[in-house]
Amino acid sequence: MAIIIKSKKEMDDLIEVGQKLGRVFDRLSLEIRPGRSTFEISHLAEKFLREEGCKPTFKGYDGFPGAVCTSVNETLIHGIPHKDHILKEGDILSVDMGNVDDTSMQGDACRTFAVGNISAEAQELIRCSEECFYEAYKILRPGIHLNEISMAIQRVADRYHFSLVKEYGGHGLGREMHEDPFIYNYYDSTLGLGPFLREGMCLAIEPMVLAGSNKVVTLKDGWTVQSADRRLTAHYENDVLITKTGALITSVDSNVRRHLSELENQK
Repeated sequence: MAIIIKSKKEMDDLIEVGQKLGRVFDRLSLEIRPGRSTFEISHLAEKFLREEGCKPTFKGYDGFPGAVCTSVNETLIHGIPHKDHILKEGDILSVDMGNVDDTSMQGDACRTFAVGNISAEAQELIRCSEECFYEAYKILRPGIHLNEISMAIQRVADRYHFSLVKEYGGHGLGREMHEDPFIYNYYDSTLGLGPFLREGMCLAIEPMVLAGSNKVVTLKDGWTVQSADRRLTAHYENDVLITKTGALITSVDSNVRRHLSELENQK
């Protein structure tokens, strides 16, 4: 599959579907608390998505049983919602979800939420995953190399002394949930620089950070990916359009608005 450059109409549609996803995250964030099951969180996410005129793209994708992925603590990605998985004080929950509306364009984003009061390590891990994304976002523009994104993510993780998963990464986004190019979530010199970014590319950039080793295991359900050492993990993802002068985040919620405000104040 080649990298697909989006038209002006397609870019507008991606902005709209991303904004819908952002509004769902804002609503869902108010519902995450101790005592709720991950099944309830998934049910609410699907309800909110449908109220935005969207379908949850994860539901049934390659047989995935949930409307969204609910990954708790040592589960890095692809956690399956379940009625008997009850959130407790101190947990961290990553909610990864995708949506599609009647334009056929897709959104795909993730947030890691605190469940009540969490440990200092958990707070730092969430902060690192978000900073990894925004360090990459700051450099996005036509003409940079794709793997400069990976370099930026690696710089932040190294500063925090956390690990980055090697087996999974970001991707292009459009009418398909997963398009070219693949975006490495780590960097070493063997990866080279990759292709140049061009105006009209849409990228889902999703740092996945581990408190301990970067080794992961997949459980017998064929989906759930956990840290091999069972230490905490965090996952943060946004969809970004490459514009003529820089980049535009489409999956905008209160979390993104806060980060963009902080970046603006740093200028």
